[in-house]
Amino acid sequence: MISKMTWKNTYETWKNHKTLEDNLKAELNELANNEAVLEDAFYAPLEFGTAGMRGVLGVGINRMNIYTIRQATEGLASFMDSLGEETKKRGVAIAYDSRHQSPEFAMEAAKTLGKHGIPAFVFESLRPTPELSFAVRELKTYAGIMITASHNPAEYNGYKVYGEDGGQMPPKEADALTTFVREIDNSLEIEVLSETELKNSGLLTILGEDIDAPYLELVKTVTVNPELVKEMSKEMKLVFTPLHGTGQMLGERALKNAGFEGITVVPEQAIPDPSFPTIKSPNPEEHSAFEYAIRLGEKEGADVLVATDPDADRLGIAVKMPAGNYEVLSGNQIASLMLHYLLTAQKEAGTLPTNGTVLKSIVSSELATKIAESFEIKMINVLTGFKFIAEKIKQYEEDHSQIFLFGFEESYGYLVKPFVRDKDAIQALVLVAEVAAFYKKQGKTMYDGLQEIYQTYGYFEEKTISVTMAGIEGTAKIQDLMTKCRAEVPKEFAGISVVSSEDFGNQTRTFQDGRVEPIDMPTSNVLKYQLEDGSWIAIRPSGTEPKIKFYIGAVADTAEKVANKVADFEASIQAIIA
Repeated sequence: MISKMTWKNTYETWKNHKTLEDNLKAELNELANNEAVLEDAFYAPLEFGTAGMRGVLGVGINRMNIYTIRQATEGLASFMDSLGEETKKRGVAIAYDSRHQSPEFAMEAAKTLGKHGIPAFVFESLRPTPELSFAVRELKTYAGIMITASHNPAEYNGYKVYGEDGGQMPPKEADALTTFVREIDNSLEIEVLSETELKNSGLLTILGEDIDAPYLELVKTVTVNPELVKEMSKEMKLVFTPLHGTGQMLGERALKNAGFEGITVVPEQAIPDPSFPTIKSPNPEEHSAFEYAIRLGEKEGADVLVATDPDADRLGIAVKMPAGNYEVLSGNQIASLMLHYLLTAQKEAGTLPTNGTVLKSIVSSELATKIAESFEIKMINVLTGFKFIAEKIKQYEEDHSQIFLFGFEESYGYLVKPFVRDKDAIQALVLVAEVAAFYKKQGKTMYDGLQEIYQTYGYFEEKTISVTMAGIEGTAKIQDLMTKCRAEVPKEFAGISVVSSEDFGNQTRTFQDGRVEPIDMPTSNVLKYQLEDGSWIAIRPSGTEPKIKFYIGAVADTAEKVANKVADFEASIQAIIA
């Protein structure tokens, strides 16, 4: 098996493969004398985990290329084979974003499925990730594939698998799929149909407006107060940038359908471009991503600037400050503003259900919890990964115990209506516009609204420290650090005592006095420490990148105090990393 060979044997296998793609063969020739790069490309297969896979484009088993795409899809096809003909007949929906080789990878996936007699429903051109989730549900396919590297730099691409509910595949099915993927000996030998054979087989259906239209029709239901939108449609000014990604495909249409007229799209970034020429990184949580939007916002006198990432599942905003400049908000701040508005507007309209529930990840802000509780709405925490929010929504639909109102993760992902089961920046775009209109009508900005929330519920501030540990040694270093943190449970951070430590790996919560209680959540490699002042710290390795992340959630009664706490906590964490 290739996985048991040395990297040099694997490299030779690729080098001598007669039908290796010409572009990959050329890259191998260029790297012939660069042993360090070759070793990294061939030392181990690109990790396929519960969130799919993501990596740098290039030649090798540790890179994104048509052969790693085929291997992942062959695993999915074999998994579907094991479930029987009825499952196979349902097929797989496939979408892709604006990245390098995304269209080619989507077709390779379809050709691989076709060899197994599995129908593929492929979008005619790039589409947002949330629309892929919707398409799975609308077409009742067994699975979905999204070709995207989310907000990673231009040299990356990725592959995400969705289950039949439209959410990323849940742990049980994902583990089974992963087993099938890892059992494949040699990705170079996977048989696929030719594109002509696929088209002639009747196993390929091209999707377009037939999915766009019903999706956009449901996006209209995101609007809570149509009269407010109608009143403020021209007065509220919003600048939108899709950052060279898929957001332009449906985002502008969704805003117009909602009734907003004061919308300006950043022209230079409206064009899909896999090189992202106008930005350092297509990440809407970074201030640099708003450079063009800020310039245009100042010219237009915009109330809010909105950016979506390349596959339009994440959304960031910049709000107008008292001095007229713009400040980029965190994902937690955006979610808190949206949630507070949603609950306020629904309460005023008399549509707020008594059994409504909000869902968030365990590393997201507790400010949202305070807001929900003030409206007598339940907040439920789930593990990081939007599939866990999707699982809860499915549970509520089946047992009718709760009504889903809103879900979010601190990493700029939000869901308003459950016709999608993943983060949806198109829905969030429409809601943010309504929130901006709400404050504009009062002569306020969204920044003013955020300050009012802090004054009511307390000052909350969060920060994520992401430490990259790439290459062959990186995985071992991350594992060693997690082992160390489990073995030496900290008693305090920055002088503030730890009152309980939560280990989601063994599903236990341990208190200061030694009491231990179970955590009713799936197993996950996450540690979280609750502090006596209501603050918290969490540690979690990334599921898709060679990173370990430290999350800080601080709370205080003034902005200055909470900022100081975050700085002090960060110093404590740096000591652990060192």
